[in-house]
Amino acid sequence: MEKPCILTTVPGPKGIYECFKPCIEKHFTIIHYEEFVKRKEHYAEQIQAIFVWGVILKVNMELLQTLPKLQVVVNGGVGVDHLDIPLINSFGVKVCNTPHVVDNATADIGMALMLASARRILEGHNFSKYHESEYMPEASLGNDVSGATLGIIGMGRIGYKVARRAQSFDMKILYHNRNQRTEEEERAVGAVYCEKMEELLQKSDFVMIVVNLTPQTHKLIGAKELAMMKPSSTLINISRGLVVDQDALVDALQQKVIKAAALDVTYPEPLPRDHPLLSIPNVIVLPHMGTHTMETARIMVEKMVANTLAVLNGEKPENEVKI
Repeated sequence: MEKPCILTTVPGPKGIYECFKPCIEKHFTIIHYEEFVKRKEHYAEQIQAIFVWGVILKVNMELLQTLPKLQVVVNGGVGVDHLDIPLINSFGVKVCNTPHVVDNATADIGMALMLASARRILEGHNFSKYHESEYMPEASLGNDVSGATLGIIGMGRIGYKVARRAQSFDMKILYHNRNQRTEEEERAVGAVYCEKMEELLQKSDFVMIVVNLTPQTHKLIGAKELAMMKPSSTLINISRGLVVDQDALVDALQQKVIKAAALDVTYPEPLPRDHPLLSIPNVIVLPHMGTHTMETARIMVEKMVANTLAVLNGEKPENEVKI
């Protein structure tokens, strides 16, 4: 029996990595977007699903109008802010993502950024590579994480996993969320609820942002919020770049309103090499590596396949996204 066709970007750095290709080809025929653009008339009637990995492939009106047999758009990862779900649904096409898979890897990168920033790991590495003296400078002194106060903005699944990890470091944990967790959940990780985000910003040594990007969280952290933080504090963002006003963050760091920043997400991604954030001391910038592990990526691909097969077989997919 002929396998159904899916549209996705060419495996490699811009798409799903080559090592995961066999998992997809077991069930589907892959049509590369780059080839599709050249021969739209030939492929249009064959494509039943789109695999979106990153933001290279744009699922817009033009593409949707071209694919009459399309049944589902499946996103690798939980965030779907780059997809116009009402538009896609208006064509009778479902949207699925891969939630829960990314939780542990994202929480891990949050802790890694906090530890690397606090303990000046990059400075130490560079000293080992380039040192002209046998002694590290005073500027390389870091800060203790153990016993410090961590403020988590967004206590969903990932935020809660961050709290569990931070508890092992004997950190004092504050959190701000739309909804307060139950007493039992708070007690399990030693977290204290801050109804107002301002309280969390004022009291925390490390502020970690773990929210979804929505109209309400767009530039949630700007000049006003940064000014509320301690001069000795560090801002850590593992959510989406647009949750933080980057221009305000650059100013806050240059004016020493806050001490440091550690970012897994920016806008754009990656940043241009001449962006001021990349030249400011006490700043770590990653190119959105929160879910960038072999294990997490493999499970994401497997879930993408499972969701697609369910839709094509007329079954209810496990991870349909509805607005």
